[in-house]
Amino acid sequence: MVKIVDFKTYQSEDGKEFCTLIVQGGLEAVKSQETNRTYLTARKARVACTFDEAVCKSLIGTDFPGTVQKVEVDPYDYTVESTGEVITLSHRYEYMGEEESIIKDNVLKEEEVF
Repeated sequence: MVKIVDFKTYQSEDGKEFCTLIVQGGLEAVKSQETNRTYLTARKARVACTFDEAVCKSLIGTDFPGTVQKVEVDPYDYTVESTGEVITLSHRYEYMGEEESIIKDNVLKEEEVF
């Protein structure tokens, strides 16, 4: 289950405004790579939508089926807002509906056998 926690408005290259909903997954425990201590977090992802700002505002707090999962992608640079540090990441978080999540978790990738 995920919850809509916010939304963000953007402007496309052709000048049109559009919104994305920010969804947050459930609570999870993660171990720090630096201190080796456990902390709690919740993954967030942005999901494109066709709603205007008024509808997006009214949807904040809504729960619906799905998860936020880590997905491997080509490496890219990311600036940490709090420190200004630029780091290289090779993943992002994406919303996945229940069916898509079940398939991702239970279907093995095809491997080439020699």
